[in-house]
Amino acid sequence: MLFEIHMLKNYPPSNLNRDETGSPKSCYFGGTQRGRISSQCLKRSWRTSPLFSDLLGDKGWRTRKLPELVGSELEKREIPAEIIEILVDKTTGIGNKDGKENDGRITKQIVFFSDYDVVAIADLMEEAYRVTAECDKKKLKDIKASDIAKRIAKNRYRPITVDIALFGRMVTSDAFADVESSVQTAHAISTHQVNQESDYFTAVDDLLKNDEEEQGAAMIGDVDYNACCYYHYVAIDTDQLKENLKDSPDVMKNVKDLLSAFVQIVAFSNPSGKQNTFAGNVLPDLICVEVKEKKIPVNYVNAFVEPVRFTGQRQLVQESAKKLVGEINKIDKVFELDIKDRIWLSVGNEQLVPDKASRVSSLKEMMKLCENWIIT
Repeated sequence: MLFEIHMLKNYPPSNLNRDETGSPKSCYFGGTQRGRISSQCLKRSWRTSPLFSDLLGDKGWRTRKLPELVGSELEKREIPAEIIEILVDKTTGIGNKDGKENDGRITKQIVFFSDYDVVAIADLMEEAYRVTAECDKKKLKDIKASDIAKRIAKNRYRPITVDIALFGRMVTSDAFADVESSVQTAHAISTHQVNQESDYFTAVDDLLKNDEEEQGAAMIGDVDYNACCYYHYVAIDTDQLKENLKDSPDVMKNVKDLLSAFVQIVAFSNPSGKQNTFAGNVLPDLICVEVKEKKIPVNYVNAFVEPVRFTGQRQLVQESAKKLVGEINKIDKVFELDIKDRIWLSVGNEQLVPDKASRVSSLKEMMKLCENWIIT
């Protein structure tokens, strides 16, 4: 089964996702420059949102600090500190393709780890310590990280957390199983042509007493920003999700609860870029959720191949919603895709809804309908 989420979010002046120059990311679509938020930025904002843990439980870590995590686990087991130092050094080679230890107490590559991975590695490290008569440091130092990695690889299909099951994991080491992502996330792009702007700012020294002291600003600078109405698209393959979670406890509960939780996470989370400067935290103006038996994902972004024209603050959102409705109706008529259900929530545009859709008036009502989509 395939779940798809379509969303419009209208942001005030902000710099949510910066490029290498510090400017908001952009792209060309339909021959005009658009504002853009990368899929990597969006997925991180969802995964690190407090809502994710609240609604979906424990999360994994995407990190190079595996040794630190294993060291903390060994401390709980009351392993002597000097032994932990040796074992942590060995851990730096786990996850590396060549199996060699790495400097700086970090692994060579960043990997998505779950609690189960950390515990499995700590178990083998503790076992290695016990086997070496608990205090033969020389023997312990002679153990190769590659040998430990091979032992871990024998049981690499360990339970994983929901975020790994959703967003996937790719590694070059046999110690950890690759996980195919069950979520496809499009780069969010503005429904209209973008106008990049720059804010020139100054800082004044609060302790200047009179005009005889230093004149002018104590600091000057500038920050780029834009204001965009973004179209978001996300597709979730529930069969792939179930496959990813097959070794995890309460698999069906996770999958059944996921859709309504994920819609809330996407709706309520915003990228963190320059939020202290712009406070660009908004809620969606429109949410559309679809469910399909046949896995034919459709991104409705071509509704905006001709950019929406600026005719007023709210008109931008309304015209964007109108274009989206037109695109959906056109695709429904021409391709007749078998959509099992479509739920539509629009703020301030109650009469604007696709021909084939169940309109709701609140997010709570939308969540109840989503929960009724039983996954078998």
